Amino acid sequence: MYNIKNFLLLLLPLTLVFPICGKQKPNILFIFADDQCFETVGHLGLTDIETPNLDRLMKSGTSFTRAYNMGSWSGAVCVASRHMLNTGRFLWRAEKASRTAEAEREAGRFWSENMKAAGYKTYMTGKWHVRAKAENCFDVTSNVRGGMPNQTQEGYNRPLPGKLDPWSPSDPKFEGFWKGGKHWSEIVADDALEFLSLAKKHVNNKPYFAYIAFNAPHDPRQAPKAYVDKYPLDRIKMPSNFLPMYPHKDEIGCKHSLRDEKLGPMPRTEHSVKVHRQEYYAIITHMDEQIGKILDGLKKSGLEENTYIFFSADHGLAVGHHGLFGKQNLYEHSTRVPFIIKGPDIPEGRKVSAPIYLQDIMATSLAIAEIKKPEHVEFTNILPLALGKTKKSPYKEIYGAYLNVQRSITKNNIKLLVYPNVPLIRIFDITQDPEEKNDISNTTIGKKLKLKLFPRLLKLQEQMGDQLDLAKLFPTLTVK
Repeated sequence: MYNIKNFLLLLLPLTLVFPICGKQKPNILFIFADDQCFETVGHLGLTDIETPNLDRLMKSGTSFTRAYNMGSWSGAVCVASRHMLNTGRFLWRAEKASRTAEAEREAGRFWSENMKAAGYKTYMTGKWHVRAKAENCFDVTSNVRGGMPNQTQEGYNRPLPGKLDPWSPSDPKFEGFWKGGKHWSEIVADDALEFLSLAKKHVNNKPYFAYIAFNAPHDPRQAPKAYVDKYPLDRIKMPSNFLPMYPHKDEIGCKHSLRDEKLGPMPRTEHSVKVHRQEYYAIITHMDEQIGKILDGLKKSGLEENTYIFFSADHGLAVGHHGLFGKQNLYEHSTRVPFIIKGPDIPEGRKVSAPIYLQDIMATSLAIAEIKKPEHVEFTNILPLALGKTKKSPYKEIYGAYLNVQRSITKNNIKLLVYPNVPLIRIFDITQDPEEKNDISNTTIGKKLKLKLFPRLLKLQEQMGDQLDLAKLFPTLTVK
């Protein structure tokens, strides 16, 4: 007869192949873009852009058509977005946590640490831009990148009327995404495929969490010539809300000296906007092809059936909307992003219009991994929305902030936008006016909406820990 010791020794090899304690936890594959506006997925029909792989992901999963980034405490909006994502905290508490990010990680309060604690093998490649070392946050890392590829002087304030454009998005001499010899988006895809091959070896006793973060389509917006050639300038349509110059750009923190804004000339020209959008679409289409390689690799690996895929971006981008080029504003084009979930039980081809925050990905993945949501995590599990178990957003209003120069509150289809340094309040009906061209703040209904929404914004500020005093600027709108 075998004693218990011998029995356990015999059992040990089997545990490496078959998990003893029930069903294997699902895998999580998170694919993240940088600077990708919600409108730049071809399947949505909002932009003449080719994204066949994001299209098939959207068709095979559920899309959230109103996913938002909450804003930023700095001009580098991606830093705030990624700290919110990885700490689970709302904007201003995420700012505080960012100052001691390594201590946050060590205390187990980072997304990756939560996944490790739940038994996941963790992987990361690409853009990080979080104030904790990625190598400490994940089990395996490769080609961890900074905030953006290096830019050269020729890439700014271009193209100018009547002058030869000194920049080429396809010329490796400008380095940027080409630095090192191979386009960074292609390297991210290579790393992801390598992670999948590693994950396949241990998947029987350990699920994987892969954080795949493209720098694309952030500037310098570079892609191989074949992708740029897909978008001749006569194919590029101008944004219907184009302006040569945004009237309050200086007061809202979008001076021409701001790095994003000085990519194009001021005042804006139709030609410069078309050229920048051409390059924007080209790098997105090139990134889309790399995403296709990852999706194909996942299918070939045999891991697809038990994997949830999340795709989103850290914020949007203007590229000519409202005469702006960057993401340092609270218009839909800069706060709203693509958001797709595909998984074993996720409905195919479904679209959800309930407003959410993109950082809800963290809380949702924790729920999928059967992790109780930690107390510090403020974002919400939106799996019930994805599964169709509810149609109601977990948020009564969507909050927006940029530095101390812009605030917004969006309730249902109405957005109230505040510019403290003007001072000015604007109101848009984003259903009737999706391009946010018609400010209705001075209409009869707009005046009623101000009286209703401004006090709600003040309460939302209090809940968010927002210290900016708006009440003193608009005392007639303040509820006493």
